[in-house]
Amino acid sequence: MLKNPVSLLRVVSLAEGISYLVLLGIAMPLKYGANMPEAVRIVGAIHGALFVIFCVALLRATLAARWPMSRAGLVFLASLIPFAPLWLDRRMKIWQQDFSQSCE
Repeated sequence: MLKNPVSLLRVVSLAEGISYLVLLGIAMPLKYGANMPEAVRIVGAIHGALFVIFCVALLRATLAARWPMSRAGLVFLASLIPFAPLWLDRRMKIWQQDFSQSCE
């Protein structure tokens, strides 16, 4: 499954999106509400690494599937908006199936 670059992008996108929600919804309140700055340091580092991996996976999927820049831009913009990667995943599943069928 993860040999397909669009499948890999879906997995990384969901992980990155969830890490963003954890950063905003748990780590930031802990930092400012409970004076625990290490929460943001740890979750922020994980989220940052996942974001870099996401960017590489997006580039790889865009090139392999020959996506238009508008599609790549939509996926990238979704990564910046909380909950958007979860919303976009349904559409990405269709793009994954399309790519798999085009490789057969």
